[in-house]
Amino acid sequence: MAHAKSTNPNEFILPDLGEGVHEAELIKWRVNVGDTVAEHDILAEMETDKALVEVPSPRAGVIASLNGKEGEILKVGNVLVTYAGGESKADRPKTESTKAVHTNGKHAAPAADHHEVTEPPARTEDDGTVVGKMGTVAGVNAEPGKVLATPAVRRLARDLGVNIDGVRGTGMAGRVTEKDVRDSNSAPKTQARPAAAPTRGLPELAPADRDEPPARIPSRPTTQARPAATEGRTAQDTTRIPFRGVRRTIANRLRESVNQAVHFNVMDEADVSTLDGLRKKLASASGEKISFLPFVASAVCRVLSREQFRAMNAVVDEKPLDPSYEASIVQHRAVHLGIATDTDNGLMVPVIRDCDGLGVLEISRHIAHVAEAARSRSAPREMLMGSTFTISNVGSHAGRFATPIINYPEVGILAVGRARPSPVVRNGGIFVGNLLPLSLACDHRVVDGATAALALAEIVRMLQEPEQLLGPARG
Repeated sequence: MAHAKSTNPNEFILPDLGEGVHEAELIKWRVNVGDTVAEHDILAEMETDKALVEVPSPRAGVIASLNGKEGEILKVGNVLVTYAGGESKADRPKTESTKAVHTNGKHAAPAADHHEVTEPPARTEDDGTVVGKMGTVAGVNAEPGKVLATPAVRRLARDLGVNIDGVRGTGMAGRVTEKDVRDSNSAPKTQARPAAAPTRGLPELAPADRDEPPARIPSRPTTQARPAATEGRTAQDTTRIPFRGVRRTIANRLRESVNQAVHFNVMDEADVSTLDGLRKKLASASGEKISFLPFVASAVCRVLSREQFRAMNAVVDEKPLDPSYEASIVQHRAVHLGIATDTDNGLMVPVIRDCDGLGVLEISRHIAHVAEAARSRSAPREMLMGSTFTISNVGSHAGRFATPIINYPEVGILAVGRARPSPVVRNGGIFVGNLLPLSLACDHRVVDGATAALALAEIVRMLQEPEQLLGPARG
């Protein structure tokens, strides 16, 4: 990728904050005009897709102008910050940061002398943000005497009353992780999260093997404190929340899905009584907590791997705004399974690649890993892209059936409700079974109704005959 340049050495160009990112939303300025900043001081917090990134200053200097308003979408390559005057060599800190920076084997001149923005080095698994890197362009940085931590972890520390600079980091390069903050003895006991409280976004289908109650839905604010009449009400009676950040990204993608895909739904229930027994045996033998979700994922992978149902393991390649572009359906052999995860920052869909090549225990571990990465916002960008089918676990909170919105450009999504005891008929007799609601939504432009119904029937059958689900769908 060509590097952005400016003819003014005092202009800092907004760099590419990720792989192929062309724009980012300005969430918050961390500096003001007239402030004196050091190299690596944080200038702004920005949102790119579903990643929150801190943008550090490439040099020391005085802020002359800030180009952009909070909530505004800024383009990569445009001027983000302008510095006042130039920086003399005598004013530069005598540190390693004034030496040439190595970037992918190439040399870039010090930021104080040149305004060329270099690409960040290749990321590793523990970089700390979705598109960030503990380096000099975008990612996790710290001032002298302060620890390395992502914005989400710093926010968590503030919420818990933890002095994050006193926490020993166990992440890469000493980065403080969410676990470090929660395990810190400096957090006041009265503010720590209760052990029995459920964590939002846990991809579990049922409260089995779990003593804590289901996620509590906050009650509506009481109306007793409100005036009986509308007269005399002030602005304090309402809250205006800017429609931006992750919520705006989610809204745009949902609107695109509704506008493009032709949704239809097929619903059924699976008697998972036998599966529940197998699940408990597997959990006991492995010493790991296992929900119904890995079994559902295994059944989905097996169905999508069949030639008969490959139309459902596909994406639509189209450009709605370009009528000259010839749209096509791209079918996949490997199942890259998206796991819709509810997080404090909104709905995210991390991806388990080649899920059809994993056994139930491996799928269970991958689900836990990608869900935690999404919640902590440490998922690498590639983990949030490239899914071919999605499972949405609405039953982790409450509810039976749903009408899920397709994760466009995919053509299918399966919503899983909460399993519950219910009468079932077996061999002419009535028994109490454990019914798991399933709601399949497909894009009718690509998937025929009969294909979707038969696929759901096969998923139900496999969940009711679960022994075949233990190994991988693809050898």
